[in-house]
Parts: sequence; C-alpha cells; structure tokens
Amino acid sequence: MPSVFDVNRARRDTRGCENLIHFNNAGASLPPVPVADALYEYLHEEEMKGGYETMARYADALANFYSAAARLLNCTSSEIAFSDSATRAWSAAFYALDLQPGDHILAGCSEYGSNLVAFLHLARRRGVEITWVPDDEHGQIDVAALKQLVDERVRLICLTHIPSGGGLVNPAAAVGRVAKAADVPYLLDACQSLGQMPIDVEQIGCDMLCGTGRKFLRGPRGTGLLYVRKSLIEKLEPGQLNHHAAELISIDAYRLREDAKRFECWERSCAGQVALGIAIEYALGWGLEAIKRRIGLLAAELRCRLTDVNGVTVADQGVEQSGIVTIFTEQVPADRLQQHLMSCGINTSLVPFSANPVSTAKRELPELLRASLHYYNIHREIDRFIAELEQVL
Repeated sequence: MPSVFDVNRARRDTRGCENLIHFNNAGASLPPVPVADALYEYLHEEEMKGGYETMARYADALANFYSAAARLLNCTSSEIAFSDSATRAWSAAFYALDLQPGDHILAGCSEYGSNLVAFLHLARRRGVEITWVPDDEHGQIDVAALKQLVDERVRLICLTHIPSGGGLVNPAAAVGRVAKAADVPYLLDACQSLGQMPIDVEQIGCDMLCGTGRKFLRGPRGTGLLYVRKSLIEKLEPGQLNHHAAELISIDAYRLREDAKRFECWERSCAGQVALGIAIEYALGWGLEAIKRRIGLLAAELRCRLTDVNGVTVADQGVEQSGIVTIFTEQVPADRLQQHLMSCGINTSLVPFSANPVSTAKRELPELLRASLHYYNIHREIDRFIAELEQVL
C-alpha cells in the first residue's frame, strides 16, 4: 500500500466534489464513479430488458456483495445478509433475540435514537429492562463499569461504535472481551465506522453487526448489511419470515435457512446490492488503514482550527476520535450555521437530540452542527469552511 494517499485520484473518482465541499459524509458520502456507474447501468438494464431478466444476468455481481462484505469484516459469506439500511439490519437481529420479562440489556450511552426506540418497545411489550452503562472520563463507554454490571440476568450487550455526534470511537474490542467472558451476545452498531476504519469481527468479538452503504462506504442509499456469527444464527429466529428466509417444505411446514440470509427478504434493490458490493471493493482497494489515517489527519486539523474560532465550542470526546466533528455556538444556532454554509456550497448536517438521546441529555447539549470528513476532502476545503464560519459568526 503506498505511503502517500493519492487524493488527486480520489477526487477524480468523485464527480460531485468538483462543484461543492461535501462535509456530510456521516449523512451520505458522495459515491465514487465506479459505484455510481454500476448503479446507473443496472437500472438501465432493468429499463431495457426487465427486472427479473437483469437479476439473472447479474447473478455473479449480486453474489459478489456477500464475498466482498465477508472480506471487509473478516468473516464468511454465509454470515452476511443484505439489508435496505443499518436500522433494518439492527432491528432484524435485535428482534430475533428471545428476550423475556426481567431480561436485562446493557447499552452504551451513545446509542442511536432508533435503537433506543426498540429498547423502549420491548420494555413496554415484554418487560425487558435496560441499563445504561456509564461513560468514563473521556466520554466513551466505561468498560470497567460494564464488567461490574454483567450478571446472570443480562441477555444482550449493545454498543454504537461511533455515535452520530460527539466525535468519539467507542472501545468496541474491549467490550467484546467482556461479552465473550460472560457468554452474552454482543450487538455492534457500526453504521458510522464501516468504510471509515478497519472492522474485524474476530478482533472486535461482536456476535452481530449492522452497517449502512450510504455513509463512509460510499455506496448507494437504501443499502446496508447485517453480520451474524455462525454459532448464533441457528439460535435466532427472525421476527418476520418469508419464503426466501425459510424454505416451504409443505403447505403446513417450513425450514429456516441455515445462513444469515434468514434475515433477508427476497425483494430488494438489486441495483443497490450490486453497487454496494463494488463500493466495498473500492474501499478495500484503498485500504482501510490508509483511509483511517487520511480521515484522522483531516479531522484533527479541523478540530485544531476550530479551537481558534471565537465563540465555537467543539463537542467531541473520546481517546480515539473519528472523522465526525461536532460544534455549537452561543450566538448562532446550528440550523442557521448549516443554512449559511449550504448557501456557500458547503454541505454539513445537524445532530439533534434524537440522534444520541441519552448522551445528549446527560451532557445537556444543544443541537450540534456536524462536519464529517472523508479521504477525498482536502486542506483548502477546511480553510474555506473556517472562513465561512468566521464570517457568519
């Protein structure tokens, strides 16, 4: 792998960055040319030759998604399911667990809002109990506290690897060691970390993992993936089944698939699945370690520059920090900052209370402005961002 990141090639491959500054990669990255072209070409084939016929012609490209995702995560293809989003993937795994009244879920305080809704749903329907593992002095999950909270009633440990706001990277592997020692299933939300850094499910020790295509993997919207460890698949029966997830043996019997495809539905965006496979291969071609270093350098520079802007508070925490940089100001609310930047051709996004509700409430944070960088961003874009921010303040 070359020691110098070829950012010129990255930008040549990214048509969208010719006309704007895209600091909204935690929302949805700009897809590279190979991914966008694959998506367009597949849809054109469907237009001209029919959906089922195109699916048959692209059988190898559709299967490539599973092998590419397995290489990305260091697992087997049989442990991968395609999904239309990270949320749908997370929910498929979560609701397949046979949680009963009095069972405990241990979760980090940075859990995504949609995950919290699911926790509350099962608490209301089944009497499941939720315990929030406190953060340590750096704002990340306190692994020592987690160890103390594990007892015979704990049936699931959940962690959001990188929250939507706050900049931190939670110590996922340390949590995995606690889960393994206690023999408790571990569900990792890797929505913001897939494509931003290496993710090895064996090294992390998670039993289930969800991710999306549209963020740092630079795939199309409406795509995602679910990983379920082989030893756990046979113990999980999805909350919803169909004749793709289960084989009909007779008119009154079915047999569940033995692989992770038991969490899938037959109907899906085939164009999206093909393009997501290409997006994963594209990321692997750059090298996830190289991507992580490049994003880390850019984010560190932006955080450093922001500390010199009068009136700006950087809200980021963590021993290890991600490419997500979040700020707020006393004089201008985040939505007005975002609107001003957008009028200048700079894309950012907002982090409302609902994104990470527990940590946001504990820290008493206002709505945040989020600038999320990728490897195709450059230093002069940071210069422009800082200049426009200073102007509006």
